[in-house]
Amino acid sequence: MKHLLGIKDLPTSQIENILTTAREFKEVINRPIKKVPSLRDITIANVFFENSTRTRISFELAEKRLSADIVNFSASTSSVKKGETLLDTVNNILAMKVDMIVIRHSSVGAPHFLARHINASVVNAGDGTHEHPTQALLDAYSVWEKLGTIEGKKIALIGDILHSRVALSNIFVFQKLGAEVMVCGPPTLLPKHIEALGVKVTTKLHEALQWCDVANVLRIQLERQQIKYFPSLREYSLYYGINQAMLNQLDKEIVLMHPGPINRGVELSSDAADSPQAIILDQVENGVAVRMAVLYLLAEQR
Repeated sequence: MKHLLGIKDLPTSQIENILTTAREFKEVINRPIKKVPSLRDITIANVFFENSTRTRISFELAEKRLSADIVNFSASTSSVKKGETLLDTVNNILAMKVDMIVIRHSSVGAPHFLARHINASVVNAGDGTHEHPTQALLDAYSVWEKLGTIEGKKIALIGDILHSRVALSNIFVFQKLGAEVMVCGPPTLLPKHIEALGVKVTTKLHEALQWCDVANVLRIQLERQQIKYFPSLREYSLYYGINQAMLNQLDKEIVLMHPGPINRGVELSSDAADSPQAIILDQVENGVAVRMAVLYLLAEQR
């Protein structure tokens, strides 16, 4: 593959190759010397048009662990504020001999647009409400690491499905790897016709928790909501917030995930987020290994 734009068109064999390569890189990042020279002749530009903490730091760490040269770009302090187009911005960066672009953009399809117009490899770090492929890959790796397999497992995505790019990528990656997927949330936060993707749909939280082996809890995307989709955060928390008492009432132990950042007291209580069932910090650690694998495999094709 020359680019990583989404999970939908990524063959299962390539997903498995990324996860296997990530396992090798996880061993690297847990050594006393965490650096390898795999990308020492590659320059990567991190082009972020949206705010980010985890994803940006994770990519930067992955690049540094691979010995790549890094250029960081922030739209808030760039000529974009003067009216420069996305393509002109990126072409100016590429004129400085950059080999890869990691891009996060609020517009759906921005990475795909770039991939059609530039020669550098493009990695989608999130485009609008569309996809977030590296998050889905690290989620899949985390489940694989925790449970030993993904095939046959039941994965529930709970929360703001309508505005979440993580949800769509998760649906694709887990289905391709043989899992069943259910989405759960208020009716106003479930996309119309989502069952056409082959997922189960429920608006009842207890039903989703009782059904699943893994619950991936999604943040309420208030910054993407133009209207009110529920009366208040307090009411959302009453109906869809997960706490430890609720998990203890289940007749089995489930794995709890969250892509971050967590709205504590809204989608997850602190006792649930910090419980032994939660692998949220494992996801963060695995994110570096998975992104190292993606960058390494893309660089191999150059």
